[in-house]
Amino acid sequence: MDFNHSEDRQMLADTLARYLQQRYPTGVRHKISSSDTGWSSEHWSALAELGVVGALFPEEAGGFGGSGFDIAAVFEQFGKALVVEPFLGTLLAGRILSKVQGQKQLLEEVIAGTVPLAFAHEEPQSRYDLAQVAVRAEQNGGVWTLSGCKAVVPQLEAANQILVSARIAGTPGEESGIGLFLTDVASSGSQVRGYPLVDGGRGGELILAGSRATLIAENGYSLIEDAVATGLVALSWEAIGVMDVLKAATLDYLRTRKQFGVPIGKFQALQHRMANMSLEIEQARSAGINAAAALDETRVARERAVSAAKFTIGRVGTLVAEEAIQLHGGIGMTWELPLSHYAKRLTMIGHQLGDEDHHLDRFVALGRVA
Repeated sequence: MDFNHSEDRQMLADTLARYLQQRYPTGVRHKISSSDTGWSSEHWSALAELGVVGALFPEEAGGFGGSGFDIAAVFEQFGKALVVEPFLGTLLAGRILSKVQGQKQLLEEVIAGTVPLAFAHEEPQSRYDLAQVAVRAEQNGGVWTLSGCKAVVPQLEAANQILVSARIAGTPGEESGIGLFLTDVASSGSQVRGYPLVDGGRGGELILAGSRATLIAENGYSLIEDAVATGLVALSWEAIGVMDVLKAATLDYLRTRKQFGVPIGKFQALQHRMANMSLEIEQARSAGINAAAALDETRVARERAVSAAKFTIGRVGTLVAEEAIQLHGGIGMTWELPLSHYAKRLTMIGHQLGDEDHHLDRFVALGRVA
């Protein structure tokens, strides 16, 4: 099987890589990350003009990509540059909007780079369970209102429009009765409480107190599951990009740092640890390829592949982050060395959209019904 990207997809990845190397170096990234907004509308617009947002969505939605490997090619480059812009939320919410009727104009604005999105689904008690939705939706006089709280929504403050899951019927834990709504923070009466995250990004709590919203889908559980699967492919490939940078930086350090008059990479014990790290990264890459290829498969095949990838990324990511820091000695934890920021992002990815334990249990459970 040929795992190389198509010519068009490779061209996009190369163009994106050049842009990030030239205009989004570590210093610029830190400046954006520490700003009040935590993202850059200038870079967001420029990346949209390059076609990066369009690559995340299929042609019928106005984009020119949307496959698992299109998403992989983009997010791998984001991982290499530690991009903090609101792409994950835009991907998740946009994926759902592309599968419902009547949202073509909004999607066009998203792809043009004028409307960043956020996907507010997880709640304080949900513990990665996609059906644990307690936010209530009520309809009075033809107007929908939402009440409850959404937790740790990535780049929530950056979004013009927020896609929110809320329970129309049933109780938390039931897959049926979950509706999907669009809400505009500026006019809906909802509140956003933003904060910095340990990896340099920003998250936020969305407090809904009778906030106005527009219903876009009833019984939206399958749409949520599909969107989260897409997000798991994106996070897996972002992690692979991060791991490749950590491996290259560690190899370079072992070749240049000297003890007893020779580079420390000459010592066999360190060579073994470096070889083990490289093998584990290739295993993570294989799991990422499998997940990207399965994104348009049947539900069980898709979900098993993305859970397997997320479990592998979580396990390998912890190993790579710890080994890179230890092989760099004391300087591996310093703020000035980019390595520490890559390690923090890798750790954070391990917990987004389900951690290692959650996806191992889920993979086993899905195997029983396959």
